[in-house]
Amino acid sequence: MSDFNKLADTVFRGDFGGAAQITKELIDSGAEPLAIINQGLIAGMDIVAPKFKAGEMFVPEVMMAARAMATGMELVKPLINDVDIPSKGTVIIGTVAGDLHDIGKNLVAMILESGGFKVIDIGVDVSVEKFVEAAKQYNPQVIGMSALLTTTMVAMKDTIDALTEAGLRKNLKIIVGGAPLSQEFAGQIGADGYAADAMAAKELCEKLAV
Repeated sequence: MSDFNKLADTVFRGDFGGAAQITKELIDSGAEPLAIINQGLIAGMDIVAPKFKAGEMFVPEVMMAARAMATGMELVKPLINDVDIPSKGTVIIGTVAGDLHDIGKNLVAMILESGGFKVIDIGVDVSVEKFVEAAKQYNPQVIGMSALLTTTMVAMKDTIDALTEAGLRKNLKIIVGGAPLSQEFAGQIGADGYAADAMAAKELCEKLAV
């Protein structure tokens, strides 16, 4: 097994310490930083994605794998310029006003980052105004909104309406997710898409951020 494969395996198993150790060894041996990222760290997450989709892995395991990947990324990132990492686009993500749930949002953010997106996580209980400000500041291709409470779903439409009024919808795609949501609801409020889970969110962003 190559060192890259070993690194991918530690990510897949959610082994933080192993991921850090093998990443350090690869750096010390003069391995290309981008190769460490693509052939080791991201390759590990690429094993996780289909298993999660197939129901063979669950949210806690996926989060452990994503954290193991992030541990290695932190060691490699200082060695490369931002321009070296091709980005698929910028995604702003947040849980809407009145809702404090963040596990699903955090998982989506991790999966998007592992898939090559720049993710701006603006947190939970995010007001309409904060979404609009973030859209102006970061000029994202996609905004992802999460809600777990039926009472906070209305904030999604308010946010979409505000982004439209601010003239920001021309090149901006909006996706929504969360347990009480559906594709039908996404259509009713004017969103560009609905994702049932983190993997679906990544696939949706890849389609929309072009």
